This record gives sequence, structure tokens and C-alpha cells, in this order.
Amino acid sequence: MASVRLRPGESQEELLKRFRKKVASARILSTIREKRWFVSRSEKRRKERKRAIRKLRRREMRRRLRRS
Repeated sequence: MASVRLRPGESQEELLKRFRKKVASARILSTIREKRWFVSRSEKRRKERKRAIRKLRRREMRRRLRRS
């Protein structure tokens, strides 16, 4: 769990900013969003496969653009 303590001389805004950064780096919100609904193993595999294909296509496009 992400927790922060108020440092001496630190404003509430700075504290909140530090907390948000910590939550983002811990990927807490994205994990909660993923676990909001049940997803079967086959669905997870299908999504991972699609993501991998998309990633490969992006890499190929970048390589092609660099060569030109």
C-alpha cells in the first residue's frame, strides 16, 4: 500500500503530488481497474496475444521509418 508522511515544511499540495506519484509507480489504480471484472484465462491469453502483435507491428513501423 502506498503511504506518505508529511515532511517538515512541506505543503499539502506537495504531499498530495508525492502520494499520486507513488500510487502511479506502484500501478495500484491500473491493477484495481483490471480486477474490477472477472476475465477468463482464455480471454487473458487472447488480449496478451493481441497486445504482442500490436507491439511487434509498432516496432516494425519504427524500423521502417528509421531506414527511410
